[in-house]
Amino acid sequence: MADGSDETPITALLRSRREPILDRWIGLVSEAVRGRITEGEIRLELTELYDLVEQAFSADGTAAGELRAALSEISRSRARQGFSPKETAVSVFALKKAMYEQVRASQDQGAFGALLDFTSFVDELGLVTFETYAAAREQIIADQAEQLLELSTPVVKLWEDVVAVPLVGTLDSARTQVVLETLLQTLVDTGSRFAVIDITGVPAVDTEVAQHLMKAVLAARLMGTHCVISGIRPQIAQTIVALGIEFGDIVTKATMADALSYVLERCGRRVVPSADSGGTTPHTPRKSGEG
Repeated sequence: MADGSDETPITALLRSRREPILDRWIGLVSEAVRGRITEGEIRLELTELYDLVEQAFSADGTAAGELRAALSEISRSRARQGFSPKETAVSVFALKKAMYEQVRASQDQGAFGALLDFTSFVDELGLVTFETYAAAREQIIADQAEQLLELSTPVVKLWEDVVAVPLVGTLDSARTQVVLETLLQTLVDTGSRFAVIDITGVPAVDTEVAQHLMKAVLAARLMGTHCVISGIRPQIAQTIVALGIEFGDIVTKATMADALSYVLERCGRRVVPSADSGGTTPHTPRKSGEG
């Protein structure tokens, strides 16, 4: 910080009226965030910022980089906590009002003249705050979108050597990539020989969706896995025929139950009625000569 002979009227006011300005600043911010963080936390943050503002606005401009770093960290924290842009920016802009009230009370003409420079200085800090907040929110949104994609494309083990991929919603390029990665990783982990891709929850199948399904099937085949597509409802079947979409030698079934029965038979098992429950249970046929 510069010595007293070089300090500006605003710097002198920041130092001499520290407690009233800081208290007013804390009060304005506390009112704006409406109890979402405690006054103690706000006081701790703003006391550190106040010291850095005093140093950064001095004649030699020290601590400017440290001040921006502290503001950026607060902005990222506010973004993670779900604060709005306004609630985040007020942490900086409220300082202008607190300072103006003290300048008006002091009737210092030199301070009035320097107030414009201080206002511009705070506005620049506000831009740093907003830019950091916006970048942090964009990253949070991108991370959440990726997590939702992963959650919406589970790979479920149905039986020994059999996994299923139940798809719900629109199948676009980004989601297809997640499906491929999740399916292939599961095939590596489980060594499954069969995969059922169920599209019961896919609202419509067009040429693009069919191409995405083909990618998943071909990728699985390269891993030595046989794929079955289930969930071919009458409306979907009509659309596929109307569009002239060819699935080639890919096996398709109306329901996941049909697909599971098919792959169990391919595994050497068959579904038979259960005497206890009246339902069905997979059964492995006995080999010739077994009792």
